[in-house]
Amino acid sequence: MPFANFKFPEGVIDATRKEEIIHRTTAMFVEYFGEGVRPYSMVLVEEVTDGGWGRADETLTLAKMGLAPKT
Repeated sequence: MPFANFKFPEGVIDATRKEEIIHRTTAMFVEYFGEGVRPYSMVLVEEVTDGGWGRADETLTLAKMGLAPKT
């Protein structure tokens, strides 16, 4: 079963964008593996609490990245 897990800072993307990510990722799986994988493809789009993630040993926040949450 193809599986993709996307994580975004909370409030950065809206429901429309999440749906687009799901559709486009599923289409990519079908392109690579064939139509038979569509019913078994899973795409998980998660929102991570601001400050609840990091990279290179640094906790990241929207403010540090110069971003503001979508309202």
